[in-house]
Amino acid sequence: MSKTSNIAKSIKLHLTQNALRVLERRYLMRDDKGNVIETPEELFWRVAGSIAKADLNYDPHADVEATASEFFEIMANLDFLPNSPTLMNAGRKLGQLAACFVLPIEDSMESIFETIKNTALIHKSGGGTGFSFSRLRPQNDVVQSTRGVSSGPVSFMNVFDAATEAIKQGGTRRGANMAVLRVDHPDILDFITVKKDLSKLTNFNISVAATNEFMQKVLKGEDYDLINPRTGKPTKKLNAREVFDLITETAWLTGDPGIVFIDRINRDNPTPQLGEIESTNPCGEQPLLPYESCNLGSINLANMVTDTEINFDKLRYVVRKSVHFLDNVIDVNKYPIPEIEKMTKGNRKIGLGIMGFADMLIRMGIPYDSEEALEIGEKVMKFISEQANQMSIELAESRGEFPNFKGSIYDKPGGPKFRNATRTTIAPTGTISIIAGVSSGIEPIFAVVYVRHVMDNDQLLEVHPLFEKIAKEEGFYSDELMKTVAEHGSTKGISEIPERIQRLFVTSHDVSPEWHIRIQAAFQKYTDNAVSKTVNFPRHATVEDVRKVYLLAYELNCKGVTIYRDGSREAQVLTKGASIQKAEAKVPEERVLLPGQATKRERPPALKGKTIRMETGCGPLYVTINEDEYGLFEVFNTMGKAGGCVASQTEAIGRLISLALRSGVSTEAIIKQLIGISCHKPYGFGAQRILSCADAVAKAIKIYLEEKSRDGQKGSQLPLFSFDEEYHLGLMGAACPECGSTLEFGEGCAVCRVCGYSECG
Repeated sequence: MSKTSNIAKSIKLHLTQNALRVLERRYLMRDDKGNVIETPEELFWRVAGSIAKADLNYDPHADVEATASEFFEIMANLDFLPNSPTLMNAGRKLGQLAACFVLPIEDSMESIFETIKNTALIHKSGGGTGFSFSRLRPQNDVVQSTRGVSSGPVSFMNVFDAATEAIKQGGTRRGANMAVLRVDHPDILDFITVKKDLSKLTNFNISVAATNEFMQKVLKGEDYDLINPRTGKPTKKLNAREVFDLITETAWLTGDPGIVFIDRINRDNPTPQLGEIESTNPCGEQPLLPYESCNLGSINLANMVTDTEINFDKLRYVVRKSVHFLDNVIDVNKYPIPEIEKMTKGNRKIGLGIMGFADMLIRMGIPYDSEEALEIGEKVMKFISEQANQMSIELAESRGEFPNFKGSIYDKPGGPKFRNATRTTIAPTGTISIIAGVSSGIEPIFAVVYVRHVMDNDQLLEVHPLFEKIAKEEGFYSDELMKTVAEHGSTKGISEIPERIQRLFVTSHDVSPEWHIRIQAAFQKYTDNAVSKTVNFPRHATVEDVRKVYLLAYELNCKGVTIYRDGSREAQVLTKGASIQKAEAKVPEERVLLPGQATKRERPPALKGKTIRMETGCGPLYVTINEDEYGLFEVFNTMGKAGGCVASQTEAIGRLISLALRSGVSTEAIIKQLIGISCHKPYGFGAQRILSCADAVAKAIKIYLEEKSRDGQKGSQLPLFSFDEEYHLGLMGAACPECGSTLEFGEGCAVCRVCGYSECG
């Protein structure tokens, strides 16, 4: 053990306070009473030692201690980290180490519910699942065995969603799913629009599988056939451009669906003899065959820069050790079902990716949205791919090629033999990038200054370390300036910060959507699997902006695309058919009082209304809304059994709203003032993502008005909101349900950079 001890003494962990908090909260072992019984160093040794033991499968005299020391070194130095299930479960009883799974769904009740059972086992073990629903017969199609009719793919997606909701992933991760449907399935329109109701399918990302034929017909404006998967025969035609427009409109509205270019994915399918790829994992970066799984890991590019230059010698070393590590994971892993073990060990896919790309560029003095950044991205990923390929070839020489090599795309006379059917993937790195203290994946930095709530009424500013260093070196650092940057959300346009520094520290929202796609395409060029990335749009972006980006992703040979428009998951508009209608607020100008006017409506003896229960972090809030013949008249708020400040403050909110309503202030103005206010406590509860008591009251009023409109009732104040109106929703409009901080939307997922919470597990 001397070698291990020496390395342990020579490596000092440099973990941020945030990293330590995330490790303690989600990764470190606990006893039966919930007490942490492991240090970060012990975690890395636990993982390293467990994964190194796989060497004995191929060499009974292997120096496992030396291998464990090498694995520990690259993790402890934060040069490489495996995906979360490996960090959590390696060397522990559960032992499930893979993040990505795809399960088949055949067109029978037996297959559907067998897959639901297997999904439960995977989620329980800490994995995420992807499915293609394309084989299911469409809604109202014949079911010969019962002489009934089919309910269709979307109805069964709801069953999968409910099952996921009931499962806690090993106590450390939550369930996440991907649903894919081919664009030529007869139920495609229902699938595209299913998530317009934000309370549905909350455990699913959804993506349309677009074929090359479909995309070409989009460009030409031609019709295409819908095919019944039961019969293989056309049922009717749709116009490809109109369907594509519906996809972009709905993505603009809610962020879903994404698109996967399924023919491009199958062009790179390494084992076509085993079947076609039909789906991906939850964030879209890992296309897999049915019953395949893939284990992922990421190299920290920020650590690969020495004096503004890329240290390719160090990068080569880390790539080689990482491939060795990930290949070992396949052997050590405890698989949830036998079919997955057989397929995974047959193809031995691994997904080596990166994190900290934005930090690498900053260290090199290169703006993210620049031609030079594109060149660096391509150069780095090409190097990683070449080194990963070479290491996989060497492992094949000593351990044997992957068992399904015969018939694969590599099975050519004189060609190299690979240990792993795929080697590279750009995966989400939400929580592991927090541990490493760097930017996520290939995303830009999300914020230069974060706000952390540390006490009941106290806030702590966390400044990007590279920005803080430069600001102090160049003499423009001050606490007041950091607060300004936090409030502004960016350095852009702040006169105290030199323009070249503003240019260097661009955030996700400073980068144009086109540049997001160009960066994604640069990395996809040298990535075996796919790239997890989110194209961020400002709130005022149009449907046409989204359409252009989807077409650009196709043009630049991306394998898929995911977008998020700021605030789009926190409000809804009413829709009619397939077209998004801009609703109009019906507030008569004569009802708005001018300064100096003192008249207000008098309360009649009786009013009609409704009480709506809203779940908040302080308990259930009962919002009673009454109206008279002119519209909304008053609001009363009752906070469960709570007393003290909570009860008095919610009562005060109600009284002020009532006074405003009776004085002619529009409900639109009231909602705009209150919605999005976020407390320091862990709000973001329920389907409505309640951020605070004030936010709950505003959303209750909005629910009341929308229900009233749907019921066909008329009134003088029925504002239905469109997304081009600027609500105050915070930077991204969504609060972390665990700590109340702002969620970051990137890599196809929502992540809290403060506590490590992730919607995708």
